[in-house]
Amino acid sequence: MPAEKRSTDDKKAAHAIGAGKAADLAKALEQITKDHGKGAIMRLGDPEAAINVAAIPTGALSLDIALGIGGIPRGRITEIFGPESAGKSTLAQHIIAEAQKAGGTAAYIDVEHALDPEYAAKIGININELLISQPDTGEQALEICEALVRSGAIDILVVDSVAALVPKAEIEGEMGDSHVGLQARLMSQALRKLTGSINKSQTSVFFINQIRMKIGVMFGNPETTTGGNALKFYASLRIDVRRPSRSVSTACAGRPVIGLRW
Repeated sequence: MPAEKRSTDDKKAAHAIGAGKAADLAKALEQITKDHGKGAIMRLGDPEAAINVAAIPTGALSLDIALGIGGIPRGRITEIFGPESAGKSTLAQHIIAEAQKAGGTAAYIDVEHALDPEYAAKIGININELLISQPDTGEQALEICEALVRSGAIDILVVDSVAALVPKAEIEGEMGDSHVGLQARLMSQALRKLTGSINKSQTSVFFINQIRMKIGVMFGNPETTTGGNALKFYASLRIDVRRPSRSVSTACAGRPVIGLRW
C-alpha cells in the first residue's frame, strides 16, 4: 500500500476515534449535570467558571503588592503564624478593619480569650458590628466557625488561635494525661468539612497559629506550627510574621518606638 494512502487511512481512523471519544465525553458531562446540577462540571475557560480570586486589602500597601492579588484571597484559608508578640493578631485585626470599611461583616473566634476591645477599636475595627465568640472547647470553636461560614453572610472570619483549640477530651482529662494526635485529628476533620463551604460562601478564613521547636533537630529549621500538617495543606496562603531584627531595633535606640514593623 502506498505511504500516502496509508497516511490518509490513519488520519480517518484517528478522526473516527476522536469523534467517538467526544461523543462519550458529551454523554458523561450530560449525565453529571443531570445527577448533580448545573455547574457541577465545566471547562475552566467558561464564563461561569470563577477564575479571578477576589481579595480583601490588608491596609499595608507593600504587603498587598507582595501578596500579588492586592490582599487576602476570598473563599480561601489563610494561616498567619510566627513567634510570640510578632503582630499576628494585630495584622488580622487590621484586615478586619479594612473589610468593615468596605461594608463587610466580620467574625472573631477568640479561642485564647485575649481580645482587647479598646485596642481593636483604636486599630479601626467597628466593635459594635464585630461578631465575637469565646468558645470553651476546640470542637465548639470549629462548629461555630462552620455555622458562620455556611450562612454565607460572613466576609472575614478569624480563629485566634490554632494552638488554643483544645479538644474536649483533653479539657475533661487530668493534667499530665497523654492525648497524642487529638488536636491534629480535630483540625484535619474540620478543614475537610470547611474547605468547600468556604469557597462557596467566598468567606476569607484566617487561622492564627503559633510556632514550636522540634526536638532533636540538628540541621535545618527546627520550627514547626501546632495542630498537625492539615492546615499547611489546606491553606492557600501562609504568612510568616516576624519582629524586626536586632539591627533595626538598635537603630531606634533612644527614640520612642511606635507600632509594629512587618
